[in-house]
Amino acid sequence: MLKIHNTLTRQKEEFEPLEPGKVRLYVCGMTVYDYCHLGHARVMVAFDTVVRYLRHLGYAVTYVRNITDIDDKIIKRAKDNGEPTDALTARFINAMHEDERALGVLSPDHEPRATTSIAEIIRMIDKLIERGYAYIGGNGDVFYAVGKFAGYGQLSGKNIDELRAGERVDVDQAKRDPLDFVLWKMAKPGEPYWPSPWGDGRPGWHIECSAMSTCCLGNHFDIHGGGMDLQFPHHENEIAQSEGATGEKFVNLWMHNGFVRVNEEKMSKSLGNFFTVREILARYRPETVRFFILNSHYRSPLNYCDENLDEAHAALTRLYTALRGLGSTIPPFGKGGAGGISRPLGSVREDDHAIRFEEAMQDDFNTPQAIAVLFDLAREINRQKTTNESAALELAVLLKSLASVLGLLQEDPENYLRGDAEDGLSADAIATLIEQRLQARKTKNWKESDRIRDELKEQGIILEDTPQGTSWRRG
Repeated sequence: MLKIHNTLTRQKEEFEPLEPGKVRLYVCGMTVYDYCHLGHARVMVAFDTVVRYLRHLGYAVTYVRNITDIDDKIIKRAKDNGEPTDALTARFINAMHEDERALGVLSPDHEPRATTSIAEIIRMIDKLIERGYAYIGGNGDVFYAVGKFAGYGQLSGKNIDELRAGERVDVDQAKRDPLDFVLWKMAKPGEPYWPSPWGDGRPGWHIECSAMSTCCLGNHFDIHGGGMDLQFPHHENEIAQSEGATGEKFVNLWMHNGFVRVNEEKMSKSLGNFFTVREILARYRPETVRFFILNSHYRSPLNYCDENLDEAHAALTRLYTALRGLGSTIPPFGKGGAGGISRPLGSVREDDHAIRFEEAMQDDFNTPQAIAVLFDLAREINRQKTTNESAALELAVLLKSLASVLGLLQEDPENYLRGDAEDGLSADAIATLIEQRLQARKTKNWKESDRIRDELKEQGIILEDTPQGTSWRRG
């Protein structure tokens, strides 16, 4: 059975949907005031892969990913730009969709926006007040009373008394408790607002996701996902709001992807190591970036550096090279572009590849292990090419099918490798030269070995010899 790590219980659990054959999944999306960065790309790709695999297993998945199109950052950026907030958010929503298409991310089934969910947000706040979980503060804002919710802190493992000791009540004593958080903010001059029973204003960030998720998926659904940075306070607050309003369990299983680092440091604008998806795609092909993201487990830290992207490019090229010469088209697989095959094809050897691929994915979506199976298949294809072309073709069909579950190998191999060559010396050509150099070193032909190294250096390729072998990067 499929096992998924549940942040709430801190262990892997066998996945059983609330409704047999159906999965309802919600992921916190972007706050659209700027271009998507690498952290956003990881969320997009990680949960796109989860959805693809669930559909590959035969589940009917309803995937919801929201858009936050009103909050303090959006208002400030629009004011700084001298433009309306809706013009700002429309521009960056379009940019976000362009980025996700480039990365091969399938569109969610529903993409609710905060500004079109105001009625649902107001109804939920009204319910929280009615049930004693919310109150109107001294400044007119509506606050959630954290102390009223007995389970607060379970998701993040935080102690409510320790949290309270580290906070302070606002100077104007607007809140009853320093941990209480805003559900509805009263309008300030020049800011967008909507009418409500408590006066003109706008929603707080946390309540938006509670209202949008339950509106689209019901009071109780299967999986809620997002970045690890949202675990506290955002997702903790979502649980308190949703369960306080409905009296039902909110979510069965919580999934969080790991942080992104750049050259082993936390990515941040203050450190000058902040990269947008567009900046990265200007240097690397989109499928290379997707491969790079999936080559780390979704819960592990992801370290961005040029060497790792170059290695991802070289590795992906090896997979495409295995498919070269086996036909320009391979039939599509799976339903609705989701990819995958329901049963292994052909021989026992092929069955073993497919079985090992699925074993990896069944273990909390272990994409690095699944990718390792793809390389085993590629090596077998290369061996069969010279002796049994029909067997090689059948293996290529299997490789393409399994890769499609991960959203990889989506291009025609000839077109991909042709385009790679146009970008400079192709990874395939580099691998050939490295192999020639290895043979020269084995025969102690040091002159030829140095010549090949110098030839690659002239092409901007730097070789690094280690006990594990020779790696390369573009200098």
